[in-house]
Amino acid sequence: MFEENDQSKSTRERVLQTLLVNKRCTINELAEAVDINPISVRHHINRLQAEGLVSSEEERHGVGRPRRVYFLTEEGVETFPSRYVRLPTMLLEQLKETMPPSMINQIFSEIAKELASDYTDDLEALSMEERLDLVKQMLNNEGFTVKWEKQGDHYQIHEVSCPYYYVGQTHPEVCSVDQTLISTVLSVPAEKIKCVLHGDARCTYIVPDMKTTEAQES
Repeated sequence: MFEENDQSKSTRERVLQTLLVNKRCTINELAEAVDINPISVRHHINRLQAEGLVSSEEERHGVGRPRRVYFLTEEGVETFPSRYVRLPTMLLEQLKETMPPSMINQIFSEIAKELASDYTDDLEALSMEERLDLVKQMLNNEGFTVKWEKQGDHYQIHEVSCPYYYVGQTHPEVCSVDQTLISTVLSVPAEKIKCVLHGDARCTYIVPDMKTTEAQES
């Protein structure tokens, strides 16, 4: 019988951790994140699938053939310590039993503003794109993977991965944290147009380019 050594177990844990943070990954993305070759990743993935910790499906990705992506099963998520999923979920359940929804939303709003407070002192001197870079940095520090792009008269902010995903499945209120943080730093409302909790591949926010808006109004 094959027995895992400590290195194999460590690699397997890193694969699971990567899937916890990034939610859905290809073999090549896992190989890059874990820093081993794709053949070795596939070996670990096959073992994790056999144990029921990881599943996969084909996903459309632009033009061409669908790609196969891998993700944690519910059993896979439960292999992590409670501080990752179970403890936050239990705390939120207790709060929601004792507080009205408006108060829960207010708590998340205050959390987001507190996170942003260390960065908002010198915002007046920053352009919109410099603020977007700041948002990207802040969210990356919180465990997100974020990209932004200019689209005509607005910007789109894409959250490629989200540390709140598994908690958000049962407590979607947590999603207000990043939305409030984005709006606070950019000083404009951020509108969510895509959400992983609704089946989209990523969460996407849209914010106006204030220079374009001001030029159109003048």
